[in-house]
Amino acid sequence: MAAALKVGLAGLGTVGAAVARMIVDDREALAGRCGRPVDLVAVCARDKAKNRGVALDGVRWHDDALALARDPDIDVFVELIGGEGDPAHSAVRTALAQGKSVVTANKALLARHGLDLVQSAEEHNASLNFEAAIGGAIPIVKTLREGLLGNSFARVYGILNGTCNYILSRMERDRLSFAECLKDAQNLGYAEADPTFDIEGFDTAQKLSLLASLAFGTRIDPDAIYVEGISSITLADLDAADELGYRVKLLGVAMRTETGIEQRVHPTMVPKDSEIAQVMGVTNAITMDIDGVNPITLVGPGAGGAATASAVVSDIADIARGVRVAPLGRPLATLADTKKEPMQRHEGGYYMRMLARDRPGTAATIATRLAEQNISLESIVQRHRGGRPQGGGDPKGVVPVPVILVTYATTEDAVRRAIAAVEADGVIAEAPQLIRIEKNR
Repeated sequence: MAAALKVGLAGLGTVGAAVARMIVDDREALAGRCGRPVDLVAVCARDKAKNRGVALDGVRWHDDALALARDPDIDVFVELIGGEGDPAHSAVRTALAQGKSVVTANKALLARHGLDLVQSAEEHNASLNFEAAIGGAIPIVKTLREGLLGNSFARVYGILNGTCNYILSRMERDRLSFAECLKDAQNLGYAEADPTFDIEGFDTAQKLSLLASLAFGTRIDPDAIYVEGISSITLADLDAADELGYRVKLLGVAMRTETGIEQRVHPTMVPKDSEIAQVMGVTNAITMDIDGVNPITLVGPGAGGAATASAVVSDIADIARGVRVAPLGRPLATLADTKKEPMQRHEGGYYMRMLARDRPGTAATIATRLAEQNISLESIVQRHRGGRPQGGGDPKGVVPVPVILVTYATTEDAVRRAIAAVEADGVIAEAPQLIRIEKNR
């Protein structure tokens, strides 16, 4: 049997400890699958005395990640510290510069510095694996850069943040407000004390920037993504979606258009009969629309110690078996530049919920403004006034009536122009809710 692959592990939190347990406790089985032993030989963590449920006798301890990255006796540096800056950034750069392969779950680091790190990996003939950075246990990176390497993609989209999916699922199931479900997610540890990064879509955007690069051969650029979160979603929207045959999900979407690669993150209505609509709770899902092939959807746990550790150890195993591919599926020099596609160009169906002033001419005014922008309506629903109060009331003393409109395919620019005209006419009580619709292929 070949010599052991020597692993250095930076970070022994929930995921790091799970990785250590898999390597140490399953050493024999892992060696059988890889054709060589995989040994954990060095680690760094804040608290050496903490019980992490794994025997680390004989494993060298380093004071910091940079010292571990410089350790001449490791072959693979595993970064599970997190954050786009130091110490993770410096440690990964140091390991790559010394020709060590790197495995990381750090989507923030890759979204911000991925191109430089890929260049270093190429220059020093090192692997840079990051399966755990997108979708937890879902093998999406391997699927895109190896399994479907010969295919062309029309669209890649998915549920990439378990916190948001949990909140929307709980709102729908238990008839709770966004604020109540967010608090529950925080109590369960699904959401941080400051949940902004998750609920406003930034976590999803970082993962989408990597997905788009893998699928479409573009340079990683999180700033090229339109981002909108879920904090404006109400029970009224979820009820309307249900009646119309949809379910609301926060999606990250990358798709090929006539002008480039459109990348966007926002709440989306998806048909209830679609596979992605069935994904509830903290689970993630990614759908790939492939030219000449029926759409493929991968579903699995998107976070958690065991799920993420599974992807990390899979990356380590690839290195042990001698599997080495370009980090982004193709050489860095061949990646195409990308830019932020204006959302005004986006084409698709739209859901609009307006609080219309219940007086003569209101419906006609709304219809006229939509027609002026060549917007055709698939459906229109007007709620009766017997329901619970909507919005904050009308200062003009007219009780607002919820009106729900669903359009056929149109442009974002046309929708925004129509809404601006309706608001200027003074026939609605507040800014309307707008949710894009993502149809099945």
